[in-house]
Amino acid sequence: MMAQTPSESSEAYIALGANLGDPEAQMMRAAALLGEHPQITLLRSSNLYETDPVGYLDQPNFINMVLAVKTTLTPEALLTVMQEAELALGRERNIRFGPRTVDLDLLWMEGRTMDTPFLTLPHPRMFERAFVLVPLSDIVSEGEASGLYERVRAALDLVDGKDGVRFWKTGSLPSGLGHSEN
Repeated sequence: MMAQTPSESSEAYIALGANLGDPEAQMMRAAALLGEHPQITLLRSSNLYETDPVGYLDQPNFINMVLAVKTTLTPEALLTVMQEAELALGRERNIRFGPRTVDLDLLWMEGRTMDTPFLTLPHPRMFERAFVLVPLSDIVSEGEASGLYERVRAALDLVDGKDGVRFWKTGSLPSGLGHSEN
C-alpha cells in the first residue's frame, strides 16, 4: 500500500445498513456525521434498498445504501470515524449479522489493498453481497482507474440474492452540509 500524505485526497465507498428504529433516519444521521468531519466530503448517495437479512434471519428487513466520499484520512482513520458514528447512533454488536441501528462498512478506497487485524480492503465480502453491489452500482463511476466499475458489473451478473434487494426510495445526501455536493 502506498503511504498517503495529508494533502492527498482519496475517493472511498461506504456501505450503510440499518433495521432497527427508523433505518432511513439512522443512515441519514450517520451520513451527516461523516459529512461534518472536516476531512470528509460527501460526494454521491445511492438509492435506498429494502433487503432481506443475510446470515441471521430472525430479524426485520434492512434498508441499505452506499455513499461515495472524498477524504484526506488514511483508511484506518476513516474506519475509526465510521465506528465513532456507529457508536454515537447506538450501535451494539451482540449478534453476528444481527439487527442493528446502523452499520457502516468501508468497501473500497481508491483501489488500495490491505489486510490488517483492523481493516481489510477491498471489503472481503463486497463482491458476494447483492445488498452491497446493487446500491454500489448506482454510484460507482465507469472508467474509474481502479477498475471498480467493471468488477461491480461482473459480480452483479454472478451474485445470488438480487431478488432479496428491492428499490425502496430515491437516495439523497443530507442537506445543510456546506462542504458536500449532491
